[in-house]
Amino acid sequence: MWSEIGLSIVTWFIIFITHWLYKWNNPKCNGVLPPGSMGFPLIGETLQLIIPSRSLDLHPFIKTRIQRYGRVFRTSLAGRPVVVSADPEFNNFIFQQEGNSVEMWYLDTFSKIFELDGETRMNSLGSIHKYIRSKVLNHFGAECLKEKLLSQVEEIVQKTLRIWSSQASIEVKHATATMVFNFTAKQMFSYDQEKSSEQISDTFTNFLYGLMSFPLNIPGTTFHKCMKDKKKMLNMIKNMLKEKQTSTETCKGDFLDQAIKDLNSKKYLTEDFIVLLSFGALFASVEAISTALTLAFKLISENPSVVEELRAEHETILRNRETSDSALTWNEYKSMTFTTQVINEILRLANMAPGFLRRTLKDIQVNGYTIPAGWTIMVATPALQLDPNTFKDPLAFNPWRWKDLDSIVISKNFMPFGGGMRQCAGAEYSKAFMATFLHVLLTKYRWTKIKGGDVVRAPTIGFGDGIQIKVSEKA
Repeated sequence: MWSEIGLSIVTWFIIFITHWLYKWNNPKCNGVLPPGSMGFPLIGETLQLIIPSRSLDLHPFIKTRIQRYGRVFRTSLAGRPVVVSADPEFNNFIFQQEGNSVEMWYLDTFSKIFELDGETRMNSLGSIHKYIRSKVLNHFGAECLKEKLLSQVEEIVQKTLRIWSSQASIEVKHATATMVFNFTAKQMFSYDQEKSSEQISDTFTNFLYGLMSFPLNIPGTTFHKCMKDKKKMLNMIKNMLKEKQTSTETCKGDFLDQAIKDLNSKKYLTEDFIVLLSFGALFASVEAISTALTLAFKLISENPSVVEELRAEHETILRNRETSDSALTWNEYKSMTFTTQVINEILRLANMAPGFLRRTLKDIQVNGYTIPAGWTIMVATPALQLDPNTFKDPLAFNPWRWKDLDSIVISKNFMPFGGGMRQCAGAEYSKAFMATFLHVLLTKYRWTKIKGGDVVRAPTIGFGDGIQIKVSEKA
């Protein structure tokens, strides 16, 4: 009798598991789902996405699935059904459908961070993004760069390179992240590293390194240390916010001052929101610029002809000035044709994010398939920027390719800062910072790569043990 009961339990369990696995791998859909696999229950194919790849090439997770299923395929990441698209026409359609068929989307942690319930999130996300974008543009947009920031960026670059030239060697990613942090944090909340009691920039750069580790948040792990560094940064910004709120000093007009002024006029604004907004903007700028500059050192060091043409362009700018040591102007920055091509090529190869996320508000049809409402769409921009049909020999560092590329082709296949109305508001700031850095470096300094240069994707880009260089002033 007991053996029959045991057999029945085992049979029922097998039927239950089989039915559960079938439902997991065959989600409900009012049509035909794109081809693909949902992976293991709950975790999906997340582990395959974070396996490191030592190449600038498209991460194997995306590349092998495009080869197997086509440019649009389904998967499951972090427990959520996702459709990945490497189709430029469909991606362009998705960016144009903002607020209609799709909405901007983040992982579930976004809702927890901003303390939004489901209904508030649906009603406020557009307003939140509009607010963030307007504040970033006010403090880091083209007009602000033109009026004051460009010359200030040049000053911090000159100061930084002078310090580097006095040292035996520097690790590029850490050193550039520190430089960008110190400057951006000053604009964000008047942070002054020379007056600070502790080097917060070190805490921040340690946090950036920790993000590349396996996300196991238990004591003793790198990721746990990363989360502690994040908490320390948030507490620091929160203390600055409270000091500003109680201070009788004149408002300095930085990012944090403006957010405090808006605190009572925007229903979704809270002190915690402002702190996290400041941290998020700081993270985005520091990580994007420092990663791109680190890759720049690797790529241009390996291509002397690029260095030669860059140096010629920047020395021409100096020769055309009435005073050679005057500050870099906006018109000079905009005249840097080859430098812009170099920056575009670096950003094309860098592919710092595996893609941009949107959530479907209703069923969407694509190539005969249906993407159900509530699913996440990942616009896989790296697949576009490394497509050999658009960019010949896509892994080659070739800035000259940008002379002949059609503007329409570029708009649909080159999206380092996103696309549509949600394009990153800090795009011009990032490019201007990079161009200014190259201007000072190439006209006043020389460098030698000592060691390093390995690239790792997991799926974001990293540099293994780093890139060590020696910087010296030109004779």
